[in-house]
Amino acid sequence: MSYLIPRREIDFILHDWLRLDEILSLPDFGDHGVETIAQLMDLSERLAIDQFLPHYREADVHEPRLEGGIVLILPAAREALAQYRDLGLFAASFAPELGGMGLPTTVCLASFAQFLAANASTAAYILLTNANARVIAAFGTEAQIAQFALPQIEGRWFGTMCLSEPEAGSGLGDITTRAVPDGDDPLGARYRLTGNKMWISGGNQDVSENIVHLVLAKTQGPEGQLAEGTRGISLFLVPKVLPDGGANDVTVAALNHKMGYRGTSNCALNFGEAGGAIGWLVGQEGDGLRQMFQMMNEARISVGLGAAALAWRGYRHAAEYAQQRTQGRRAGEAGNRKAAIIEHADVRHMLLTQKAIAEGALAVCLYCAILFDRAQHDTSDTQSAILLDLLTPVAKTWPSEMGLVANHLAIQIHGGYGYTRDFPVEQVYRDQRLNPIHEGTTGIQGIDLVGRKIVRDEGRALQLLEHRIRDTISRSRKGGLLTDEASAIELALDQALAAACALIATGMPKATENATAFLNGFGHLVIGWLLLDQALVIGDAAKDDAFAQGKLHSCRYFARTELPKAGLWFEIAVAGSALAAACRSEIFG
Repeated sequence: MSYLIPRREIDFILHDWLRLDEILSLPDFGDHGVETIAQLMDLSERLAIDQFLPHYREADVHEPRLEGGIVLILPAAREALAQYRDLGLFAASFAPELGGMGLPTTVCLASFAQFLAANASTAAYILLTNANARVIAAFGTEAQIAQFALPQIEGRWFGTMCLSEPEAGSGLGDITTRAVPDGDDPLGARYRLTGNKMWISGGNQDVSENIVHLVLAKTQGPEGQLAEGTRGISLFLVPKVLPDGGANDVTVAALNHKMGYRGTSNCALNFGEAGGAIGWLVGQEGDGLRQMFQMMNEARISVGLGAAALAWRGYRHAAEYAQQRTQGRRAGEAGNRKAAIIEHADVRHMLLTQKAIAEGALAVCLYCAILFDRAQHDTSDTQSAILLDLLTPVAKTWPSEMGLVANHLAIQIHGGYGYTRDFPVEQVYRDQRLNPIHEGTTGIQGIDLVGRKIVRDEGRALQLLEHRIRDTISRSRKGGLLTDEASAIELALDQALAAACALIATGMPKATENATAFLNGFGHLVIGWLLLDQALVIGDAAKDDAFAQGKLHSCRYFARTELPKAGLWFEIAVAGSALAAACRSEIFG
């Protein structure tokens, strides 16, 4: 077993459920057909198995090390990334005029999911590089695109995102990295940057020819002071190696040693120890946060995709172990025959929970990808961009949080062996634990969902989603299939709408006091809906097909055992957090 996401699962999502042929019929994708997609998926699966999977454990044991200012990563990871580059896969999602393949984002994310399942820490370098190049392509000048984006699209240079600082994590308004004008040149307005950045994945490594740092920094006001809050935050291109071949004033202060993703170099970077790192302004001063949010939103969906891939991997390890491990006797069965633990009801419950989580997590990420493709390439589409904005916090958070639940259950099924390093689920769990923090914590995603996407939007995007969910419910009842599950989803939907109305009436900032609870319930509603939508595609085909039967079981199990929790979360969200607010700080000492 490869432990990657089953190919039939990906093919079902792309072709049967998301109807990829409709996307391929759009003018921007006229050069691609189903055969092209099949070839890409074949190539991705082989490369993931042959080059990324074998060093998964080794990269965890032999972390990157800092020597002479250079971060050295595992040679096997370096070779895998070189193979990925040589096959042109960095360019898959970029437009042909940028040297790309011009493939739909949905296809590219489905391909990339296999690399995340095989080796999340090595695949992280790819994720960041693609997102970096896309920001430059969207907001940079032609000269900046040619100099800094195209080498990344080719896979020769890698990219990072430099937001957080030692004293300013998620609070970007508190950053103190300073950018001072330093004249103009053919690449645009040049600045000198001084400051410190923390938690920079891929901040240094010995793989790529160069590293392009996208750095958030504040420019000075008229009297030389830094602007308060998020005003004055701008985005700068700061390469490790300057265009003239000289070294830029960027140094690695230290390596961060994380509990997971250990194969990804993670650095504290100092900018300007020797007079100021040279960087070029992207777009206009003060526009940095808006520009960087494009990269962050792309990365959020990719983090959710990585979480889904790890949920799948843990589930496949657990299912294989449960079929092989014998222990105890079947309930009510006499004799000495030991039963495989998969025959025990409690183990089957745990496996079904993992299966539903893995399928639902992958579904929401690729559903967001198809929304992105439609928003970008279908001129007649007026809803996809709005729905994508609404669902991005769910796509990032639900797979991350519930994927951790799935991986916890994978360890539980392995018993004592599960938390030893002799079995891979221990590492999968540690890798997964980082995802609820990557690219904005769960609490921040909840505030974004409730504050921006529901209260300030006054529920308009939620109404669009409501129409789609009710359409699925209607189709279920009309076909007489999974009607009980449809009713469970309808109840959760009504509870979500009532909670949203109450929060809108409450207003900001009180509405966000229990935003995480609303996000939990809303995520369950969305996943329940997507699982039902997939099951309706299966229809009566489930009679003699194990894969199809599994889809129906995932829908039924989630609707009956997980979805009822949503109503409680919505109640908590509306109740507010008066108790927490009333607590004196001293009680936590």
